Amino acid sequence: MAYEINQVLPRSFGRLKSSESNRPTFASHVRHALASLLPRYGLLIAFLALWQVSSTRGWINPTIFPPLNVILSALWTNLANGALLDDIAISLQRSGTAFAFAVVVGIPLGLFMGQFRAVEQALDPILQLFRQTSALALYPVFILLLGLGETSKIFVIFWATLFPVLLATISGVKEVDQKLIEMARTYGAGSLTVFRRVILPASVPAIFVGLRLSATTALLLLIAAEMIGANKGIGFQVMNAQYNFQIPLMFAAILLLAFLGLAANALLVLLQRRLCRWSQPNA
Repeated sequence: MAYEINQVLPRSFGRLKSSESNRPTFASHVRHALASLLPRYGLLIAFLALWQVSSTRGWINPTIFPPLNVILSALWTNLANGALLDDIAISLQRSGTAFAFAVVVGIPLGLFMGQFRAVEQALDPILQLFRQTSALALYPVFILLLGLGETSKIFVIFWATLFPVLLATISGVKEVDQKLIEMARTYGAGSLTVFRRVILPASVPAIFVGLRLSATTALLLLIAAEMIGANKGIGFQVMNAQYNFQIPLMFAAILLLAFLGLAANALLVLLQRRLCRWSQPNA
């Protein structure tokens, strides 16, 4: 009996020891997280660390390039006291309105032009001319026509954000596999059914590419629009802080714009994944 116990216990302890050794430890979790994050964000982390160290130790002029902790402190202070909240709301209203108009105009027009070659050939030259004309170069014209109010600011952002959505939608419609369209028609599908069941779903990934480009463009043009004739907005805060030599606040406003751009892009990516699950590799 004692011999059997002596034989069983070592095997039991061995199994317990092996099972404990196979459990993931905190250190393994950390190594796994670093292995997944460093290839993607390692260069960005190194850049931010170099900025912090260089500014703190005086390798670069801290008056022009303040340390990151000073910039984050200025951002938090102005958010906490509400100084930037009104600017965020106004800027989002301007860019969001222009982006919405670009979507409402660009997607239907792109779907229409993509299906009818004659319409595309007629409109493409003038669209290419307008697309190659800088929205900032036309901003004085918009001010003369629409004044210095909100309308001219929204319209210049709309002008710049329209073309990425429009061209991406046209490209998405033209790249639909013709065999799918022919197969649908073979099974008796009408033009409306083919558009709704085949062309539109197949164009959605390309449309979202245009939406993401337009969202980024809207924030970029927002700065220029708010630098002229504005007294509110994040772009105005960037210029006002630069004029008053409030460099940490200037960088804080720029950093805030970057965060808004990342949030808008992440929201569109999430929406695309939900609407285009069929196109995901792991779906």
